[in-house]
Amino acid sequence: MNEIRILKTQGKARAGELNTQHGIIQTPVLCPVGTQGSVKTLTPQDIKDVGMHMILANTYHLYLRPGIPTLEKMGGLHKFMNWDGAILTDSGGYQLYSLSKLRRINDDGVIFRSHIDGSQHTFTPELAIKYQESIGADIIMVLDECIDHNESRERVWAAMVRTHQWAERCLKVHNKAGQALYAIVQGGVFPDLRKISAEYLTALNFDGYAIGGLSIGEPKNVTFDITEQTVGLLPADKPRYLMGVGAPEDVVECVARGIDIFDCAMPTRVARNGALYTPTGRVDIENAVYSQQDSPIDATCHCYTCRNFSAAYLHHLFRSKELLAYRLATIHNLAFMSNLVQSVRNSILDGTFSTFRSEFLSQYQTTDEKTRISQKQKWLDARENKTLYEA
Repeated sequence: MNEIRILKTQGKARAGELNTQHGIIQTPVLCPVGTQGSVKTLTPQDIKDVGMHMILANTYHLYLRPGIPTLEKMGGLHKFMNWDGAILTDSGGYQLYSLSKLRRINDDGVIFRSHIDGSQHTFTPELAIKYQESIGADIIMVLDECIDHNESRERVWAAMVRTHQWAERCLKVHNKAGQALYAIVQGGVFPDLRKISAEYLTALNFDGYAIGGLSIGEPKNVTFDITEQTVGLLPADKPRYLMGVGAPEDVVECVARGIDIFDCAMPTRVARNGALYTPTGRVDIENAVYSQQDSPIDATCHCYTCRNFSAAYLHHLFRSKELLAYRLATIHNLAFMSNLVQSVRNSILDGTFSTFRSEFLSQYQTTDEKTRISQKQKWLDARENKTLYEA
């Protein structure tokens, strides 16, 4: 249980099968983010219909609301949300990192105030494991300390050491049969620290390994370089999970670097803002050019949205701020990502991944780096100034 079987490789790219308590998950896989036990605007059946079978939920949010006792009473998150696919839970480390004005970190854990009502709480590595065992996820994460990408080497070193200590404590108390526990490699943008972290954690023999602390404002070439360097230090027979990365071009590029599992709120978040994926890049459905388009936003897509509605109708819904707009856009973006990941997998299996990668990246127009970083910073600032980011 919870092992990965690699069926085919092409270069560093891998196509495999991840065995979980709730079925075999084909890899590479992208997990849509269901922070609070819900992928925003969608039902569990919608998620299955677009071809996705593993979601990510967040321990921090579920701990605060509805609360661990409620989840235990309801028989765990699977039963509570009527989802029979696999679930991966983040320990809440990233959310606690986001609470810079509301938390204090020490070697024992994190003392924080709820972003909901200001009440005080404590997360320790042991409690993070206990809560995730109660949630009943198929894959759970150690509690780690995530810090800004531009922190000093000394600060990154201290956070990495603390992450290692917490990982050992998580491993010591984790005992739920059939539930995989993944460690999180930290080390910021320093390759030598990533090497130290990977070697330390792989020696402890976790069920899988995640790469954390990326896609938080650093340039993409740095994300790709650190990912590639770190993957080379991880065991070939264990799953490799890149946390918080999931733009279309990033998935293709990071599969090429050996990643098996992704999660990202971007496809659903941008959908709710009217940004829809197409084979040539993201488009703004509120642009006037779509007001008279009597055809789907993507003629190559066979999702529910594209089979039934014109771009003009979606344009109208967004301009009118109708709630249906967000649902239809989210269905489309997740279907696009599901189809992309499946195409990536198929190209690895049939030995054409290199060609697929080149053709996709030559057609898909990405946001320029300066604009991307600016948008990311605005989002981070808004999250900091409002409440806590919820996917």
